[in-house]
Amino acid sequence: MENSKVWYITGASKGIGRSLVEQLLLQGEKVAATSRKISAFSGIANENFLPLEVDLTDEKSIATSFESTKYAFGKIDVVINNAGYGIGGAIEELSDEEINDNFNVNFFAVVKVIQQALPYLRNQRSGHIINISSIAGFAPGLGWSIYSAAKFAVTGLSEALANDLKPLGINVTAVLPGWFRTNFAKADSISFGKKQIDDYSFLRAAHQKMTEIDGKQLGNPDKVANAFIELINSQNPPTLLFLGSDAHKRAIDKTNHLLKQIDGWKILSLSTDFDK
Repeated sequence: MENSKVWYITGASKGIGRSLVEQLLLQGEKVAATSRKISAFSGIANENFLPLEVDLTDEKSIATSFESTKYAFGKIDVVINNAGYGIGGAIEELSDEEINDNFNVNFFAVVKVIQQALPYLRNQRSGHIINISSIAGFAPGLGWSIYSAAKFAVTGLSEALANDLKPLGINVTAVLPGWFRTNFAKADSISFGKKQIDDYSFLRAAHQKMTEIDGKQLGNPDKVANAFIELINSQNPPTLLFLGSDAHKRAIDKTNHLLKQIDGWKILSLSTDFDK
């Protein structure tokens, strides 16, 4: 297909990433997809598909994957940072290792991928970077403090980059999904702090709710590809895109609460100016 785009997608072996690969290929798009093990893509056979085994903590591994993508397809149009996992627990329950590991995958890997992608997009003076954040990276719930912090960082990075890269013809969007019917609620995508403090038992109750909605989530992962195609073809794409009716509602509720809070503390906010 002459008008097809070249998509580079991280963390594409399962969940939304896997669905994106399959749906984009069905529409004749060209897709390079990363996973820690290339065997994760053994079920996909398509001449427009480039499976890549990539360690997202290793800059050289990422750089090689972009070289391979450019060699195979001649260009790179869309970069989707999708790799990530959740970690639950109170902040004082989580070890330094657990916190660092979560930030390395959810945030610093995003930075590394963007750094390696930008020379290609900058030389083209075109492209779209889509960073998969989470509604927890805008309106956090109970028991996900570090995961939310990492996703807030992804959201903030995306907003800042959108300003920096627009003059170069590169668009940036942070996508903040709600609950989608994927394996995200299962053990291979969620971890919990090994240490547990009795005073935080109420967080365990909040975590249990996530298990209870597994298989009943409102979001359909097979509809994401069409949403992303519309997004990248837009003349004025948003910097933040809330995906799913649940994410949209939480964003509206958070925004209304924030506006009320800002207005309620206006006098104190203005009190620190120099007297005129």
